[in-house]
Amino acid sequence: MGKSLCVHFAIFLLLSEFAHLCLCKTSSEKCLEREKQALLDFKATIVDPSNRLSSWNNSNNDCCNWNGVACDNLTGHVIKLDLNPCRRSCDFSQLVLEASHVDPSLLQLERLSYLDLSQNQFHASPIPFFFASMHNLRYLSLSNANFSGKIPYNLSNLTSLIHLDLSSNDFQVNDMNWLSGLRSLQELDMNGIDLGKAHDLFQVLYKLPSLSQLSLVYCGIHTLIPLRRSLNFSYIPRVQVLYLTDNAIDSQSLDVVQNMTSIGVLDLSFNTISSLPMWLSKFDGLEELNVAQNALFGPFPLALQNSSSLRVLDLSSNNLTGSVPSWLGELNNLHSLSLASNNLTSLESSLSLILRNMCRLRALDFSMNKFQGESFGSYGLSGCIKYDLEQLDLSYNKFEDSLPFWLGKLENLREIHISITSFYGSIPLSVRKLSRLTRLDLVNNRLNGSIPSSLGQLVNLTYLRLSGNQLEGSIPNSLAQLVDLKVLDLSNNHIKGIIPQSLGQLVNLNHLVLAKNDLHGSIPKTFSQLVKLIQLDLSSNNLKGEISTMKDWPSFEQLKILNLYGNQITGSLPENIADRMPSLECLLLGNNLINGSIPNSLCQIGTLYQLDLSKNELSGEIPDCWGDNQQWDEINLSSNKLSGGFPSTFGKLSSLFWLHLNNNSLQGELPLSLGHLKKLLILDVGDNQFVGSIPPWTRETFPSVKILRLRQNNLNGSIPSQICQLTSLQILDLASNNLTGSIPDCIGNLRGMTKSSMSNVAKMKFDFNILKINFIDEWLTKEVEQVLKGTVLSYVKNLKFVVNMDLSDNKLVGYVPEGIMTQLTGLVGLNLSHNHLKGEIPQRIGNLKSLESLDISFNNFFGQIPGTFCTMSFLSYVNLSYNNLSGTIPVGNQCLTFIEGYNIYAGNPYLCGIPLLNKCPGDDQVPEREGSEEKNDSDKVWFYFVVALGFAVGFWASIGTLVLKKSWRYACFRRVEYVADEIYVTFVLKVAKLKRMYRNWADD
Repeated sequence: MGKSLCVHFAIFLLLSEFAHLCLCKTSSEKCLEREKQALLDFKATIVDPSNRLSSWNNSNNDCCNWNGVACDNLTGHVIKLDLNPCRRSCDFSQLVLEASHVDPSLLQLERLSYLDLSQNQFHASPIPFFFASMHNLRYLSLSNANFSGKIPYNLSNLTSLIHLDLSSNDFQVNDMNWLSGLRSLQELDMNGIDLGKAHDLFQVLYKLPSLSQLSLVYCGIHTLIPLRRSLNFSYIPRVQVLYLTDNAIDSQSLDVVQNMTSIGVLDLSFNTISSLPMWLSKFDGLEELNVAQNALFGPFPLALQNSSSLRVLDLSSNNLTGSVPSWLGELNNLHSLSLASNNLTSLESSLSLILRNMCRLRALDFSMNKFQGESFGSYGLSGCIKYDLEQLDLSYNKFEDSLPFWLGKLENLREIHISITSFYGSIPLSVRKLSRLTRLDLVNNRLNGSIPSSLGQLVNLTYLRLSGNQLEGSIPNSLAQLVDLKVLDLSNNHIKGIIPQSLGQLVNLNHLVLAKNDLHGSIPKTFSQLVKLIQLDLSSNNLKGEISTMKDWPSFEQLKILNLYGNQITGSLPENIADRMPSLECLLLGNNLINGSIPNSLCQIGTLYQLDLSKNELSGEIPDCWGDNQQWDEINLSSNKLSGGFPSTFGKLSSLFWLHLNNNSLQGELPLSLGHLKKLLILDVGDNQFVGSIPPWTRETFPSVKILRLRQNNLNGSIPSQICQLTSLQILDLASNNLTGSIPDCIGNLRGMTKSSMSNVAKMKFDFNILKINFIDEWLTKEVEQVLKGTVLSYVKNLKFVVNMDLSDNKLVGYVPEGIMTQLTGLVGLNLSHNHLKGEIPQRIGNLKSLESLDISFNNFFGQIPGTFCTMSFLSYVNLSYNNLSGTIPVGNQCLTFIEGYNIYAGNPYLCGIPLLNKCPGDDQVPEREGSEEKNDSDKVWFYFVVALGFAVGFWASIGTLVLKKSWRYACFRRVEYVADEIYVTFVLKVAKLKRMYRNWADD
């Protein structure tokens, strides 16, 4: 017994001493010298522009403290190397490490279990073979590090690997056998790798017994998915998370996951799935299902009816039609539900009944559908003690309903988006109960009444948009209590009164938009406190006051948009405007009463790209100090009293699209050198006093110009032939000058005035919409005056569709090139009047099918009026007066609309026929006998009777058969549905392909 005690005591002393040694070692252990040297050798092969690895040096002896390095506390071995730059900052572009290869010195880190080289740059080097010798690796990430080549087959030696991320690299994968040995693998990410040639992909995946998370986003696997019956697998993988986004997978291909009933998260977005299989209801643990951006069509999928475990359901951006089923409200575990961007038209039960038991729902998105009618319901919400709903989006629908009173029950709401939905009535007072609300967006509805003063109680609001409604009354002072407000938009309503001084208390405002109301008075002086403003838009009101008072305001260093257009602002522009608003991008002060000169300091605002000072009383010369910031979009100084010459520095603004200097008193000659305006679309210098000849501008000068308006100046000389090179022109207006000579023979080469060019306008609009560029929309705000149909018209919204050539009121001579009247098939207006032109009107003028206005009066045209005039169905205004035309005036079709217009043929003594008094030979023939007319009337009656009888027989022979013959009717309708489905699926596949092509282009 004593001996045993001695032995136990000795063992105890030994263990105590060993523990003491271990504790001592733990407290002082540093990394191993050979592993420290290995890391330094690895660093020597890396380019580190941000000096991120500055801690890796000999003076810092303990490599365990180096950035990105972690060691074992007991042994001192390096066990973790994490060089992902995003760990420090998500703006990591400056933190990227570069190397031509991965140095084998990492092999010295024999206990390394965690290696992350992702988000760095290895310049298309291959994965090194020595990785297979790092047997302790459990975590390996090479994501987005520009590796390439083949994946080494010996990676299968990493049998301890749990996490493998090879995504977003340029690997060549022909087989997946290298994966079969990784039997401990739980998480695999191959996103963005082309696996289209890896025909054994799913056979290998089914043999990984530990796999629980699989991500194969954008891998091109749609051709590899086998039929379920052809699979020969050893295991049914226990995959819980599966991402198959963007693989062009269709409905049949979904069978590959039919037996993966353990899936909890399934992402099938951006594919071509047209329906959901019923076996999906067997996935009892399915919590997240994303089928957004697919080809789902028809009614709401029944396969989801019993998916009570769902927490997230996204069916957005499909083509679901019909109604939202009432059973959707029984999925009471839902946290997020999105049915946005479909074609759903109604709710089987009201929205209040659907939400009644969905206590946990936090986000509901029904936006961009076709919901109609009263859908909110009169029932209150009473199924839950409280509702978790935080986000509600019903925008872009066609609801004909008022906002419900039960909105106040959703006390956790943080965001309400109900824009462009045709809601009417007043804003319910119950909204005041939503004390957590941060965003309230009710834009473009039909809401009326006044803005409730109780909105001032929503003290957490940061975003309040009520624009585009029919709200009346005044702006309530209570809004000044919303001290956290960053966006306040009350524009495009019927709000009256003055702007409250109290709004100056909203010192956190970034965007203040009160445009298009009936506000009057002056701009509150308290606005000088709103120094965080980025946008101030008070346009289209009746505001008064002097703009010069702004010189006493503090500096608005963040202000980018100042829009006071369409008011009654007076005074002169502050000379120090550049100091007051150094970040200004858009200065829109047009249509006011501003006088004085344009301050030179405007040239000093390097961020300015849109300047509109039009329709004011500005005088003096335009400053000639403009610099090219490569951002200029528009300069509009039209309709003022400006004098002097054309500023030469305007020719340096290489990004300028729109230049309007018309309706001033500018003088001198137009500059020859405007060679930097490569993007210019509109050059309007009409209604000035420019002299000299038209410069020989070529396609090199204006490769994109669409509108060239030089009318009402004192230009002389001939029309330069180089103008024919401006092939994008849609409007050429040289009227009311002193131009001489003939019209260039090449004028028919202006392809911008052809029908094919105008059809490209619609295509261009489609393309720009895809790219989400509002370039086309800018045309909707540009204004150009044109003389069409004998009237001065101002074109704004439809300007981009106007095609007009006006050379009238000059001293042009000679024959008119045939190309004008035969090749420019897109012309809407053609005015050659008040010149000395001659020749015959060509028969082929009938090719101008789009022509609406033709004026060739006061010239020397001769010959007959072509009969093709009568085929020009859009022609509504013609003036052929005071020429030498002869012969019979054509009658019939479109020509009948000109019968009342005697004046359009006046001054042509040799013309005859209706409506002139001159009768043509043969007009005095004896009229047909009355009996003949009665016979013609009888023939017409019989003709229409036979036509009606034939239609009735044909119609009932086909439709009647279908009505009486049920089997034929079913067969016919099935065939129609089949063809419709085929067309729809084909269309969706094409659209999906275009989307992928666009994303590839955008990524490049």
